[in-house]
Amino acid sequence: MDKRGHVLNAVFLAVGLGFILEPAGDVATFRTIAAVFVPLVLGALFPDVDTHFGKHRKTLHNLPILGIVAAYPIYFGNLHWVWLGVLTHYVLDALGTTRGIALFYPLWDEEFGAPIGVPVSSDYADAMMLAVTAFELVVAAGLVHVLPAYLPEGVTLPF
Repeated sequence: MDKRGHVLNAVFLAVGLGFILEPAGDVATFRTIAAVFVPLVLGALFPDVDTHFGKHRKTLHNLPILGIVAAYPIYFGNLHWVWLGVLTHYVLDALGTTRGIALFYPLWDEEFGAPIGVPVSSDYADAMMLAVTAFELVVAAGLVHVLPAYLPEGVTLPF
């Protein structure tokens, strides 16, 4: 996906997550959308910084980088939701494009993707972005509203 696709994906996810996390559609919903909006967009843009150094879809498109970004809220108490923007960037590149990403770089250079992707310059890139975004929101809704019923007693999710 191009930058526009990643930003639109993050915007739609922020709105969708606002309603998934606070479904009432009141002030709390819009506060949640505002809280996740900027971090999601920043996280969605971050992996493409590697277009200016290193190897694109390798240097900042891998699981070690996601682990580092995901550790920030735990260790430093900041950058909440940025990790989700980075993760959704990876999902969009892996599922939505023909090239895929090097998940295990620098240990392994191979790029992984799904056979359903389209070229970044395709006329269908926006439709693919919307399909992947819908998939991400269905997964998020399942994690928030379905999974907790199946967790052992006393175990809670961090969101």
